[in-house]
Amino acid sequence: MKHVQVNLQPHFGGGEVYTAFLCRALSTLGVSTRLLVHPRADFWTRLELPADTERIAVADPADLPRHLPAGPLWLLSHGPLPAALRSAMPARLRSAIAHMPVQGRDPAAFADHDRIYAVSGWVRDGLRAAGLPVWDQPLYGVAELRQRPGAQSIRRTSRYDWDPRKGRDRLLGWLEPLAETLRPHPAFERRPGLTLGIVSRLTPIKQFPLLFSYLAPILARHHEINLEIFGSGGYASVRDLDRALAALPAGQVRFWGQQDNVAAIYPQLDYLLSGLPEKEALGLNIIEAQACGTPVIAVHAPPFTETVSNGLTGFLYRDPRQDGGVDFGRLLDELLAGRARPKPELAETHLARFSFEAFVERLRPVVADAKNALRAG
Repeated sequence: MKHVQVNLQPHFGGGEVYTAFLCRALSTLGVSTRLLVHPRADFWTRLELPADTERIAVADPADLPRHLPAGPLWLLSHGPLPAALRSAMPARLRSAIAHMPVQGRDPAAFADHDRIYAVSGWVRDGLRAAGLPVWDQPLYGVAELRQRPGAQSIRRTSRYDWDPRKGRDRLLGWLEPLAETLRPHPAFERRPGLTLGIVSRLTPIKQFPLLFSYLAPILARHHEINLEIFGSGGYASVRDLDRALAALPAGQVRFWGQQDNVAAIYPQLDYLLSGLPEKEALGLNIIEAQACGTPVIAVHAPPFTETVSNGLTGFLYRDPRQDGGVDFGRLLDELLAGRARPKPELAETHLARFSFEAFVERLRPVVADAKNALRAG
């Protein structure tokens, strides 16, 4: 059986980390990968891909078919398959990993797929409700904490991730790096007080501006709480987040930009703070934080109810859109009054669910099913 994965994302995020450990897990099970990627995605050289993964840059999605080998083929896309690869052919299994829930989206994006693999029960349930051919067992993910080659110490970098497809971003993406060279780039130092951190790309699915429209006034009442944001985003995402955080006193929030060495960040936080839930598929940052011994504060809703054990690896609070942030404020008051901090490192059973070994075992029947389907087809 030949196997091809497609990930045409030009920007680095959780889906790309997922692709790397999926290739390693498949290699463990004896399945080598041809990985088709975006030509501007230079981050693949910093990710640890196994020796039997062949990486090919494809500039035009219409050219994808010519990079497919002949013979029985398991075709797997990260997100819906590109249109050029959806045609039905003998001895070809068309599949995708759903990195986003279809709740609130058009599920037709996953039409013409033979198998869809969900990264969480939340994603699986949405696909199932839409009548799509979803694999029953969620794949979840791995607490991927390997320090990437060339990873630097934690210093402030640009908080912008420019999109060259947009005229404004092309201009600002040329000017802002020039201005960035004139700005200071201090090393991160933890400050006295309670430290809440965001370690994430600042993308719309996280809904950070909406979240902080409720939480920022509550945080502003507690000057002893620090908010540290590690990650970058598009111009509009950063602008909207700035507006939502305007209620905070100067200095209470700091931006550190995109960081490679996330394993060094989590232990310096008292709690990782999640975004809003319903557009989120899994949250690899939540899994990573707990593996580093850092508890998580998240909204009490899926998929976070699948990845956080309330009271054991973190705290879940009521969605602030339902109560205006009252429950979040209550939790902060309890933490500042000395409520015991959870110790995720002691939750061995919970953490084992997100180990590489557990991921390989969840993949084992997936690989067997793909082989059987190709034999039958």
